[in-house]
Parts: sequence; structure tokens; C-alpha cells
Amino acid sequence: MAPRTTAVASRDGIWSTVSPYLSIARPDHWIKNAFMGLGVLLAFFYYPDTLGWGAFGKVMWALMTTCLAASSNYVLNEILDAPKDRHHPVKHARPIPAGLVKLPIAYAEWIALGALALVAAWQLNLAFAASTAALLFMGLVYNVPPVRSKELPYIDVLSESVNNPLRLLLGWFAVTAAAVPPVTLMVFYWMIGAFFMASKRFAEYRSIGDPEVAANYRRSFRHCNDQQLLVSMFFYATAAALFLGMFIIRYHLELILSVPLVAGFFSMYMRMALKKDSAAQNPERLYRESGLMVYLVICVVAFVGLMFVHIPYLHELFNVPESDMPTLWHI
Repeated sequence: MAPRTTAVASRDGIWSTVSPYLSIARPDHWIKNAFMGLGVLLAFFYYPDTLGWGAFGKVMWALMTTCLAASSNYVLNEILDAPKDRHHPVKHARPIPAGLVKLPIAYAEWIALGALALVAAWQLNLAFAASTAALLFMGLVYNVPPVRSKELPYIDVLSESVNNPLRLLLGWFAVTAAAVPPVTLMVFYWMIGAFFMASKRFAEYRSIGDPEVAANYRRSFRHCNDQQLLVSMFFYATAAALFLGMFIIRYHLELILSVPLVAGFFSMYMRMALKKDSAAQNPERLYRESGLMVYLVICVVAFVGLMFVHIPYLHELFNVPESDMPTLWHI
């Protein structure tokens, strides 16, 4: 029994050493890369001839690559946030502030993941590789002094949420590099990401409950409070609705029928953000909010389904001419 006990103890020892390094790569946050999905679907809609098993393989490769790039950014975030995380009531238990990670190895992990992502991205096409490089660059802007945009009020939300349209591009370029998706849709994606991020900041601020502690944890909290963050949420939601409307009118008016559902989703999310210890603090765990997830699926199904519907009466009702649709920026 002794050798087996020793072997089990050895495996446990290896896992306890390795798991903190896996943890700082945040594989549980990969769910955010689902935002690539709309880019993939739209690319197939515009270029149906790209559908096939080969395209499926490229999309899976693109998803893996994006996960590597995101994890590279997460590792850097964990390294540079560790001094501040020690002031957070929950995040002080993260691997680096808890002393479970050696910083030289963590820096090597950050570089290795980023390099792997760029090499893998290059295998698809130049546009996808450039978008991957942009995702990694935004990780530097967000985390690294002297810019470190995450410490600037409002700029922190806007710079972090740029990753949303980048994910849209990554999904699109996984299918085709012949054109760029509509700019109105990318700005909508940016603003809806800003809404989610502002909701996270709002929930964090209220959860901490002490302005001084909040300011020690996140520098941007020195210049804003929960009321200002709530107002910013309304701004981002309004801007998202504006650009979604522009996209709908220009490209496919039938999508206007999905607007009440989209508005309902914003309302549900805001209601959740207002709750005590809101799940909005951890968007990667939102899948546990079953009601919200079911409603999101309904919204997505309705949006995608309406892409294949033509209702001439709507054009007469709103006095909007028929769209020839394929007006894209070509590379």
C-alpha cells in the first residue's frame, strides 16, 4: 500500500503545483469567446459558399487560438493586479496574491501563450492574425503602465470592451478574409460589451460597500460612485440600441422585430446587476443564471431566424427602401 499512497501523494503534489498556473490563465473565462459566434454566423450568411466541414475545422482552430490569446492577457492581468487584489475581500485569495505562483514562471507563461496564439493565428489568414495581435495589444493597453487604462474612469470600461468587436472580427475572419463586417454592428458589439463591463463595475462597487476600500482595490473607483456607474450603463445601452438600429435599417429591416427581445435582455441584465452580490461581478459565471440564459437563447434564435425572413410590408410601414445588403468594406 505504501508505494500506491506515495504515488497518489506525488500526483496531488504535482497538481497543487501546476493548478495555480492553470488558474491564472482563467480557462473558465473562455466562455466569453462565445461572442465570436455572431461573426461566424454573419460570415456564413454573407458567404454561404464557405459552409462545409473545412470551415468547421477553421472555426474550431480560431476558437482555440482566441482562447490562447485571451489566456495570455489574463495571465498578465493576474500578475499586474496582484498588489491591488490583496485589498479585495475575495480576490486576495487568487494564486498570485496568495503566494502560490512564482512570478518569473508566470511571465514566461504569459509570453508563451501569446506567442502560441500568434503562430496559430498566422495559420488561418493575415486578417485573423492581425485581429489576434490587436487582442494581445489591448491586453497591454489595459494592464501595463504607464497607460494601464483599467485605472482610468470610464476609459477602463471602453478599452476592455473593445475586445468584444475584436471577437466579432475573429469569428468573421475565421470564415472569410474577403471583407470586414459592418462597422455599425462592430460599434453595437463594443457598446453592449461596455454595458456588461459597466454593470460589472457597478456590482463590484456595491459589493465592496466601502468607497475607501473600493478605491484601494481599483483606482478608477476614486473618481466615480455607484450612481455614476449606473448612469454610464444607461448611456452604453442607449448607444448600443442606436447602432443596432442603424445596422437593422441599412442591412435587414426584418430584424426590427427582435428589438423588443433585445430591450428585454438589457432590462433583465440590469435587474440582475442591481441585486446584492450580483452575478454581474463574474460574467464568466452567468451560465448559472438559468432564466437569463434561456432568454438569451431565445433572443439569438429570433435574431438569426429573422435574417432569413423577408416581410415587404415592414418596408412600407416604416418607409424604408429594400436593401441590397452586401455593402461591406473589402480588404
